[in-house]
Amino acid sequence: MAWIVLVLAGLFEVAMALSLKLSNGFSHLWWTLSFVATAVLSFGLLSYALKSLEVGTAYAVWTGVGAAGTAILGMLAMGDEVSPARLVSIALILAGVIGLKTLA
Repeated sequence: MAWIVLVLAGLFEVAMALSLKLSNGFSHLWWTLSFVATAVLSFGLLSYALKSLEVGTAYAVWTGVGAAGTAILGMLAMGDEVSPARLVSIALILAGVIGLKTLA
């Protein structure tokens, strides 16, 4: 259960990053509120998962899901550059997350 909560926390981190971008320096109220809400949810779920997971593993998985998810969403929805190097780098992040999950 803690692993599911941790991945969910990572997905809220993706939403947090997207909301931060769309808030345009906290100048758009609804995106700013979305940022605050998703940040609270992400950190809250991470905190819950840390009750039963090792901190180093949990934090690495949380940031890995957030980083890879944000990069993918940036390319798909925000017009970020797509390149082979970026795709390989995202794959390496995901491989590390999977490795941490299976070895933890």
